[in-house]
Amino acid sequence: MNFLWPHALWLLLLVPALAGAYVWMLRRKKAGVRYASLMLIRDALGPTQRFRRHVPPLMFLIGLMAAIIAIARPTAIVTLPSEQRTIIMAMDVSLSMKATDVEPNRLAAAQAAAKAFVMDQPKDVKIGIVEFAGTASVAQPPTYNREDVIAAIDRFEVQRHTAIGSGIIVSLATLFPDQGIEVSSVRTRGGSSRDSTRSAPIDKPTNTEKVPLAPVAPGSYSSAAIILLTDGRRTTGPDPMDAARMAADRGVRVYTVGFGTAEGGLAGYEGMSIYMRFDEETLRGIAEITNGEFFYASTGHDLRKIYERLNSKFVLEKKETEITSITTALAAVLVMVAAGLSVLWFSRVA
Repeated sequence: MNFLWPHALWLLLLVPALAGAYVWMLRRKKAGVRYASLMLIRDALGPTQRFRRHVPPLMFLIGLMAAIIAIARPTAIVTLPSEQRTIIMAMDVSLSMKATDVEPNRLAAAQAAAKAFVMDQPKDVKIGIVEFAGTASVAQPPTYNREDVIAAIDRFEVQRHTAIGSGIIVSLATLFPDQGIEVSSVRTRGGSSRDSTRSAPIDKPTNTEKVPLAPVAPGSYSSAAIILLTDGRRTTGPDPMDAARMAADRGVRVYTVGFGTAEGGLAGYEGMSIYMRFDEETLRGIAEITNGEFFYASTGHDLRKIYERLNSKFVLEKKETEITSITTALAAVLVMVAAGLSVLWFSRVA
């Protein structure tokens, strides 16, 4: 348990002070009683009666402690229903996804795992699909209709090149259509000098005026997340790290999945054979910048397990939550019970 106002905990020193004052009052009261034999009084009361007289004051002190803790605004890690109601699945459809190191091939295994993930999502979660290779586009805008999402996944066709950064930016443009996000606004470093990403901006004219952005804390946007799956490394388009910073500035988490065997694999396409391995360093960097998480899947089974983990993360997630209301309610209940017992047993308030 942590506290937003830890300095308020100094007030807990009042509790032992009040307890000491209570004991002092009891002794003073006891010394002032004039009876021939105090032992007769004790025997008449009995041990239960003597103990019961201290219960209301004890509960009052515990209630006071709970109230002071509430003043300090406690927080705790609590498992709560996720607030992420929109998920964008950005999936690599580059030539290397035809590699057969994952049976029957990487693309077919990724499609099967993605469809299972889609069907496991709650009905009130929107899911959108972005496909990227040398270009990036929205295969399916966010929707509640699972059949439309499945159909979009089934329509994947492999293309040349890999523009990971474009996949992230088009995903962001899908989540924030009013911000005028353009892939061309992100500089290209290394790889091909051209940026062939289409849908930039998404459904907006090229002269769209950009909305001024006030950056927020990475991972603080709880309404949406991006799941990015790729089996290769960037060969064209914007720098993925620049795209990741765009996501971080908007508080969007990007969960990255590197797919394929550690040694890579061969993909055949139009008489060519291409050897590819995913760029683990870049994928880890994207996840770190956006406060997301990196996963590695070497088989279709691994990928399904990762999607199951992500599903549980999106349905129920652990987060640090302020529990002041709980401690306040506990304090109120204890004080009221103490007062009630005092009236019931002794016809007075403790």
